Amino acid sequence: MKQSQPRRGVVIGGSSGIGLAIVQQLLSRGYYVYVVSRNGPDRAILPEQKNWEFIQSDLRDYDEQLFERFSADDNIDVLMITAGFGRVARFDDLSQSEIKNLFLVNTIAPVRIIRQFSKRIISPTPFYCGIMGSIAGLVSSPLFAVYAASKAAICRFVESVNIELQENGTDNRILNISPGFMKGTRFNGGRNEMPLVAGLANEIVERMFRSETLYIPEYDEVYADVLTRYQKDGHAFGTQSYQHKLTSGRFQKNREDIGYLSGTFDLFHVGHLNLLRRAKRHCDRLIVGVHPSGAWKGKETFIPFEERVSILAACKYVDEVVTAPDEDSDAWEKYHYQKLFVGSDYQETERFKRYEKYFRDKEVKIIYFSYTKGTSSTQIRNALLKKQFGDMSREK
Repeated sequence: MKQSQPRRGVVIGGSSGIGLAIVQQLLSRGYYVYVVSRNGPDRAILPEQKNWEFIQSDLRDYDEQLFERFSADDNIDVLMITAGFGRVARFDDLSQSEIKNLFLVNTIAPVRIIRQFSKRIISPTPFYCGIMGSIAGLVSSPLFAVYAASKAAICRFVESVNIELQENGTDNRILNISPGFMKGTRFNGGRNEMPLVAGLANEIVERMFRSETLYIPEYDEVYADVLTRYQKDGHAFGTQSYQHKLTSGRFQKNREDIGYLSGTFDLFHVGHLNLLRRAKRHCDRLIVGVHPSGAWKGKETFIPFEERVSILAACKYVDEVVTAPDEDSDAWEKYHYQKLFVGSDYQETERFKRYEKYFRDKEVKIIYFSYTKGTSSTQIRNALLKKQFGDMSREK
């Protein structure tokens, strides 16, 4: 007799906080769980990797094939999206890249994922789905404006799609979980404390399995009054919210994680693309310095500087392109990045020993990427030179 496959669930953002607690709840119910996140889960919290699997994915770089593969798996009947981020800050303290990333992670990627699962959700077969909204998406939220806007979009999206599901005759629904502050999570500078969030995770999973559409934790105790005050006078509510955030210690001037790498980027190829992709996974904002010529490496360049800058500016992993000074330490004086990316072939060189000493008291981490086999500028350059000089010799 053929053994039935275990039910499977996908938790996006399941490596920490409420997402990790939901993973634990699904495991306790006999599910095999795919933990999809930018960073791996805390191995001290999850049991041995027996009934779960970590899949690295950054929602800023949407992996359509991954979610298409999940949606085609009939054994998957749970989809929970808890990934998201935000910070309490004035709107004019947010960079263009942070604004873009807030919407990519909090809004655009979740909507795209739901679209890929839409055939499963709209079918008569039971399918359980939840998305993390926020109370900030239901009220005015100054000093949280872009985060609130991204969550307001998700809240309206879920509400609207649930009506479509109802009118199409399926009993499946998407649960909008819209909490305020959650103890036991890393959001707003907290830390993972699973006992504090386990009860909430259990309640979320139970409501998802009942195909409910909206859950506001602590509604009766706190948020019924919050929503009533907002609906009565939204402007007065917003002003009070502004003052509360200023005095609560949640206000954060700067938290964006800036990375920097430099190079000539002549004869742009897939090796360059992979380097930029890997660097972007380690930072919120990636600044790329382009050297005007290859003289610093003792090599000539084939592609003009302006064209190399244009190519990099068009790459989705790059947030800003600048003219690289001779030394990466000089670039830090101007951009104050927290991470410097470079190939592992530079490790232990005199130049980078000097950098490591220079950055020691500046909280800058140098990340060395191991060399990967494949196309290189040197290979292309040698092939071009060989062809050029070969043709010249034949002419003689």
